[in-house]
Amino acid sequence: MYVIVFYDVTSSRIRKKIADACLDYGLDRTQFSAFVGDIAPGHQRELMTKLRDLLGDQPGALLLIPIDRREWSSRLEYRHDAPGDGVSTFPSSIAERERTDDSPF
Repeated sequence: MYVIVFYDVTSSRIRKKIADACLDYGLDRTQFSAFVGDIAPGHQRELMTKLRDLLGDQPGALLLIPIDRREWSSRLEYRHDAPGDGVSTFPSSIAERERTDDSPF
């Protein structure tokens, strides 16, 4: 099942650890504080527990949204990133794998 993970964390140190944890679970960074990917429901709960533990009692917010494959396949995605902006200058690997010639974008 696909997920989108968003976070808003005030501590730079914790933000980095949260981003690293998302990458460790195979998620792709899609924005500075947003990741997407395909992970099993058990791993979703595990990831959320890890992120919550990393945040601890520091101010911040974490949001993990599961999306079934049918809904995920109907998403619209467009990317045009500036080099050096901290976000990949390439489309997410998920978008790249799913790109079709009949896509409206």
